[in-house]
Amino acid sequence: MGFPESVLTSDEEVVLHLRPHWRRLVAPVGWVLLVLAAVIGGFVIWGGSGALVLGVLGLGLLLWVAVWPYLEWRTTHYVFTTERVLTREGVLARRGRDIPLARINDVSFSHSLLERMLGSGTLTVESAGERGQLVLADLPRVEQTQTVLYELVEADRVRPTAEDDAPAQKRPPPPGPR
Repeated sequence: MGFPESVLTSDEEVVLHLRPHWRRLVAPVGWVLLVLAAVIGGFVIWGGSGALVLGVLGLGLLLWVAVWPYLEWRTTHYVFTTERVLTREGVLARRGRDIPLARINDVSFSHSLLERMLGSGTLTVESAGERGQLVLADLPRVEQTQTVLYELVEADRVRPTAEDDAPAQKRPPPPGPR
């Protein structure tokens, strides 16, 4: 499932569209291999009906430990545009957050040695507002993403606004004594 372009404004362009790093799928793949080994072992040891029960239980376990995390990974979007940072996530119930570039105060990243070796990390976006931080965990290419976001914020600060382009309107004089 791609990111819906319909949520963008007419002048807005997607600069970077990311999903969480693939390492989020390592544990589910490990579970798939473990469950498959258990089901095959059940067929070899018990054969017939015992293996059928084990197979049904294994299928249910696979749906829970492998398919659901994959769907969560697949439906999580981190989108950086010329106007804002958007997040969208959730399989059945959706959650989203938008932060206009003008509200971003600070962008920082962190990654452990393992995350560094795999090319992922955590990006923290500080914004002015009630909710404050946006933490994007397991983000691929976190250092490059921080640089791109910094460049977007700087470009947004120097971009002329519609008010700058509009002709000055005459305002009525302030009320005062007559």
